[in-house]
Amino acid sequence: MAKVQSGDKVKVHYVGTLTDGTEFDSSREREPLEFKVGDHMMLPDFEAATIDMAEGEKKTFTIPCESAYGEHSAELDINVPRDALPEGIKLVEGTVLQARGPEGEEETFRVVGIKDDVVMMDGNHPLAGHDLIFELELVQITEKGNGVTQDHGIG
Repeated sequence: MAKVQSGDKVKVHYVGTLTDGTEFDSSREREPLEFKVGDHMMLPDFEAATIDMAEGEKKTFTIPCESAYGEHSAELDINVPRDALPEGIKLVEGTVLQARGPEGEEETFRVVGIKDDVVMMDGNHPLAGHDLIFELELVQITEKGNGVTQDHGIG
């Protein structure tokens, strides 16, 4: 039976949970996730977990926060005067806002609180500071690669 190697294109089903059991994502109610192993489009530890799996095989593994989205950085928590934000935006906890950084880069912030005339926002990835637990099932190896992949610098 064929086993996954770098360069193979695969389809997987997964369920992602936090250590407290909260499910943050799942492919079970949609089509399996398809990607090429070694193309750096997925978290490196997620890709690595597929290596040597056979079709139909299941496994559970944990990606520590340092290897996923990093630790939560307090430097990315900001307080913004409500009147500094554009009018007409419905501000509730969980609202996602985008802004341009000093170098013109796009930055994403999540509203985490509103107190008086101040909006508290978090610029961390929503999964920063969390270890991620994945239940993974290799559905199919859709294309066997040659074991050679290029590093596109994405990941």
